[in-house]
Amino acid sequence: MSLISDDMQQLLLNYCEPESELLQRIDRETNLKVLMPRMLSGHYQGRVLSFLSKMVSPKRILEIGTFTGYATLCLAEGLTEDGILYTLDINEELEEMVRRNFAQSEYNSKIKYILGDATQTVNTLDETFDLVFIDADKKNNGTYYDLVFNRIRPGGLIIVDNVLWSGKVLNTNQDKDTKNITTFNDKIAADDRVEKLILPVRDGLFIIRKK
Repeated sequence: MSLISDDMQQLLLNYCEPESELLQRIDRETNLKVLMPRMLSGHYQGRVLSFLSKMVSPKRILEIGTFTGYATLCLAEGLTEDGILYTLDINEELEEMVRRNFAQSEYNSKIKYILGDATQTVNTLDETFDLVFIDADKKNNGTYYDLVFNRIRPGGLIIVDNVLWSGKVLNTNQDKDTKNITTFNDKIAADDRVEKLILPVRDGLFIIRKK
């Protein structure tokens, strides 16, 4: 998934904030027990998400795609004292693990974990968000973006993961999944309501700021 060498990745880790013991445990347990553990954000991307969240100092965060809760807890680090993070996921099989992970965190009381189809559950939230993180089924990136756009304040951030798709977006002949990613990236590039850039962090983070 990483677009840089292992040696460079290790150097980056040497110069960023360390993981908490809880995040280390979530990473280890996810890799040992969960299918497709590469979906976890991991140490470096987690610190990037935490840093961005702290810069925004959000009162309300929306995360679409919880997985095992690693990125959720990183994003929660930036919440205001009265802040709330809503995290939406469809995978009921991971619920016990996720709730256990959250329960061991100091941010547990600030996290609202909602199971169901995010294209439906997002419509139940009567909130204006300061930060949105989209990291779910990639074919619906555009759908999620459209659903949340009017729910985020001017100046707020939308962050979308996996937009470089292991470098496959460079391919001339793209498979269906890669075409979905490229179509979404083109959609954001053409949207003059936002400022945007892609950070080549892990598998690519699209950072989108609403004007």
